[in-house]
Amino acid sequence: MAELPEHGSPKAARILAAAGELLLSRGSKGVTIAEVATKAHVGKGTVYLYWKTKEDLLLGLISRDFVALADEVVAAVTADPELARPSRLGPNMLEVAARHPYVNALQTGDDVLLGVLADDPRSATLLETLGAGAFLHHILPIWRRHDLARTDWEIADQAFALQALLAGFLTAAPSIGSRLPVGDPARVFAASITALLGPERATPEQVKLAAEEGIRALEGGRAVALGIISG
Repeated sequence: MAELPEHGSPKAARILAAAGELLLSRGSKGVTIAEVATKAHVGKGTVYLYWKTKEDLLLGLISRDFVALADEVVAAVTADPELARPSRLGPNMLEVAARHPYVNALQTGDDVLLGVLADDPRSATLLETLGAGAFLHHILPIWRRHDLARTDWEIADQAFALQALLAGFLTAAPSIGSRLPVGDPARVFAASITALLGPERATPEQVKLAAEEGIRALEGGRAVALGIISG
């Protein structure tokens, strides 16, 4: 794993923690390097030793959240390869993403929290590599190869439908809130994926192979996020 500033510097770790608290409470527009430095008990110059701009610092936070998400999913699939099944992996990724506020903000287009960060090319890169929709798009060919998804229609159309389904669940549940008419949205999402992709006919060996390929895809995305962090 690439060495990150906070691994060898308590000051860098405090700066990240302070910036994270401010970002969540105020949004990116309300964060200044001066306030981050004060909250972290360091001088402004110390912050600039590690990050050239406020945007670099805040995008670093978001990238770390994507790395943490990838690590969490990789660990789960490694421990239980059956999690690679579409009906299980889709709901799992939604659940994991909900525990990562910066990932969730970027995926749902939270302009209040992100501000100009939403338009940063690095944000687009994160979504294209480790965003839930992009990852499902990347893993769809793996599912098709290993009898975990139907292959009787064009893959581009199938990928679009899968991403549209995911986008609907990402946006609908938070907006409906307590008025959600079902008690278990994850169960409904799993059933929706199965209805879209068809029955999972894979053998245990095929599921294992799909899990290994999916892990490699996640690790590739993780490397991209680490590259954004290191600049």
